[in-house]
Order: sequence, then C-alpha cells, then structure tokens
Amino acid sequence: MRFLGVLLLGLLSACSLVVEGGSLTYRVAYGGAILRFEPDRGAGATYFVGEEVRFFLTLDQGGWITLVVVDPDGYTYELDRFYLPRGTHVLPPGPYRYTLTPPRGLHRVRAIYTDSAPGSVRIQGVYTSWDDRLRLYLEASRARRHHVAETYFYVR
Repeated sequence: MRFLGVLLLGLLSACSLVVEGGSLTYRVAYGGAILRFEPDRGAGATYFVGEEVRFFLTLDQGGWITLVVVDPDGYTYELDRFYLPRGTHVLPPGPYRYTLTPPRGLHRVRAIYTDSAPGSVRIQGVYTSWDDRLRLYLEASRARRHHVAETYFYVR
C-alpha cells in the first residue's frame, strides 16, 4: 500500500491544474526537451578567432531550434533557426560552418526549443532582461512546449 501511495504522489507531482479560458484543464508537465547541448570541445573550451565551432544537441522529440549567442560585450543575436527530429545532431547541419570572429572572451550560446515554428520576433540587440525578450519570442511562436539550454566557450 505504501508503494502505491509513493507511486501516486510521484505521478501527481509531474502534473498541474491550469485555468485556461475560464475552464479548468489538467496538464502533465514534461521534462526538458533538450537533453544535451555543448560545443564540440566541451563546455568552457577555448577556441581561436578563425576556428570553427560545432555543437552537439540531443532532443527527446522533434522540434524547432533557435541558436542565440550572447557576446562578451552583451550583444545578443540569432545564429540559426531550423527544425530537427528527435535524436543527436551536430550543428550546424550539412555543409554550413560557424567560423569564430571577435570579440574575444566569453560567448554564451542558448538553444531554444519550441514545438511550433518560430514567429516573426527576432532576438537581436542588447537586453536588460533576457526573460522578457524570451517571453515575447515564445508568445510569437505560440509554442505549447519550450525549453532553453545554455552552454559557453571562450574565443581568444
């Protein structure tokens, strides 16, 4: 009986009740869609200007990925957008390359997963609130499921 109680508690902890449009709905909370995201030399690796960087990305289900870079000077820009199926991928896909250019220093890269195509909102500029900009991006995509993973590397 104790086992059944623990099992039920575990199942309910992953669920939530949500009020949408005046009606009560039941929703199961999913874990993160991005299981792995890192540069090809590992998080925190050092690269030199002119070298190429690739990323390993593993998804638990197919969806849209937007790669966003935050430069050492705080400037944020989209590197790429594409649809990827479930599984492990090397980015950029196909014959494309990400060749590193200045500024030198810490570069943070965020992978944004959504279950629907990105909208018209672009992520580019210097932001005082990443969360506010991400919220606008997600609203434009009308995503029901999203996940953000971050990694970093240094450019010398």
